[in-house]
Amino acid sequence: MKKPVFVGSCTALVTPFTNDFDSSITADFDKLDMLIEEQIEAGTSALVVCGTTGEASTQSIPKHLETVARAVKQTDGRIPIIAGTGANSTDEALYMSKEAEKSGADALLIVTPYYNKCSSEGLIKHYTVIADNVGIPIVLYNVPSRTNINITPQIYYELSKHERIVGTKEASGDFTNIAKTRALCGNDFYIWSGNDEHTIPIMALGGKGVISVASNVIPAQMSEICKLFIDGKTNESVELFLRYMPLLDALFMDVNPIPVKTALNMMGKDVGKLRMPLCDMDETKNAKLKSILSQFGLVN
Repeated sequence: MKKPVFVGSCTALVTPFTNDFDSSITADFDKLDMLIEEQIEAGTSALVVCGTTGEASTQSIPKHLETVARAVKQTDGRIPIIAGTGANSTDEALYMSKEAEKSGADALLIVTPYYNKCSSEGLIKHYTVIADNVGIPIVLYNVPSRTNINITPQIYYELSKHERIVGTKEASGDFTNIAKTRALCGNDFYIWSGNDEHTIPIMALGGKGVISVASNVIPAQMSEICKLFIDGKTNESVELFLRYMPLLDALFMDVNPIPVKTALNMMGKDVGKLRMPLCDMDETKNAKLKSILSQFGLVN
């Protein structure tokens, strides 16, 4: 039987950048190390590096892979590093996947190939080619709002037959299809919530936790929500989850990762600027975000 890459709360880690906007901009590795240590100390189960929240799509491939390698080195095996290596080109995704594996990543998070709008057969071939040529687990990433492609339960079933495709990050919000996927694929294919606000509903359907944006800001709390649920303390888990719902909502008042990176800077983490074309929120949204952070004691 396949093993889940992690159980609980995995942080989709932001990438801290220097504050320059030129083409040579790179990750601030000292800050990255600090963020990783804070996450481990807070009880986070795993880290996704260079996913959507890590602004992977605005980094060059060499800088992307350099960031993955640094995270692997800093983590030093204490928790799994899941490298975001998706691309709309199969060749590019395969190259990055192989390089991430060489650097020591524990698993890969591979989004559906956006823009190309491939067929179901093309989607299956895309993932199969990558899975056939790497030696570490693959987590699929279904986020139709960004890619215009949806992984159906039948496609999940076909892909779940591959020994290295262990599960999916589900951000479709389609709970009927998620339930059908669980029914078709059984217990040997794992589902993680790809949206913070869906953590409890997906775990109620047998999901193994969440790949979380909010855990950049509240890592211990997201970890505790998952742990309580896994331990059978569902009422306590739901109560804590609902308590933080206003914050979860606020962190998506604009396109991810704009609010979460803004929040971290407001909290004094100094994670740097957003990479263009992402840009700062307006003053009204900034004020609202700061007010909600204040309500939870995260800023003065």
